[in-house]
Amino acid sequence: MQPLKIASAQFEHRSGDKEYNLSVIDRMAGEAAASGCDVVAFHECSVTGYTFARSLSHDQMLDLAEFVPGGPSLDRLVAIATKHKITVLAGLFEKDAQGNLFKPYVCVDSTGLKAKFRKLHPFIHPSLKPGMEYCVFDIQGWKCGILICYDNNVIENVRATALLGAQIIFMPHVTMGTPSTRPGAGFVDPKLWENRIADPTSLRIEFDGLKGRAWLMKWLPARAYDNGVYVVFSNPVGMDHDQVRNGCSMIVDPFGDVVAECRSFDSELAVATCVPETLTQAGGHRYRNARRPDLYRDILGAEHASQQKVVWL
Repeated sequence: MQPLKIASAQFEHRSGDKEYNLSVIDRMAGEAAASGCDVVAFHECSVTGYTFARSLSHDQMLDLAEFVPGGPSLDRLVAIATKHKITVLAGLFEKDAQGNLFKPYVCVDSTGLKAKFRKLHPFIHPSLKPGMEYCVFDIQGWKCGILICYDNNVIENVRATALLGAQIIFMPHVTMGTPSTRPGAGFVDPKLWENRIADPTSLRIEFDGLKGRAWLMKWLPARAYDNGVYVVFSNPVGMDHDQVRNGCSMIVDPFGDVVAECRSFDSELAVATCVPETLTQAGGHRYRNARRPDLYRDILGAEHASQQKVVWL
């Protein structure tokens, strides 16, 4: 298995404007390829936009969603991957022939669709149905998994994906800058984003504090460290409908160290090379091998009625 160079992207998407968003994905995929990357990963719903969907009707969601495979956006993503000779991961809304709606994240290359994962814990629209399975697939000999945003808050999902063999887990998000019961959480004032050139300091304080990066650092490195995997975190920057997102797309290695991170307010790529040796050197590898499932198999597998409440909705 050879080293794999990955770019995690951030950009400000436009709600419902697939053509614009795909044009940015095309440009940034080209930039990633030009820097020698094998893979470029974009955020959750990077093709369609995200938070605006909460105010759409069911019929409007059906109009926005596409068949996957079989829809024009997937075809565009394959064309982009082929044009730049790079593997591309991106997100959108999906519909099936029965009119069911899902929120997938896809991986494509010049051969077509390599993987599709449906979010296990969707919440932005009541019509969205949850995914029912994990996803592990191959990129140039590396075993990769996908978990979307809220899915990563349920730590069992990350451990299960790692136990299925994932060495790299792509974690596309649209997150931060939302209220919560935890201290320090809250919206970021859109006026700070509008004034970011004249006053970058005030915006950076919000982005790096408990509304943003400081919260992320409470848990994201732990997901990588505990499971001995690379984590590729992708998040938009700027206005997401009526809310501000703080970007900070990053790559975390199996030691739990941030090895690349976007730190600007602009479209940017965080680039790092995954090397096989770290997978067995990391503590998470040893700890997974030390597990004793006989102690907690019945506890973790006990019946439980899932209850999901998103405070800011």
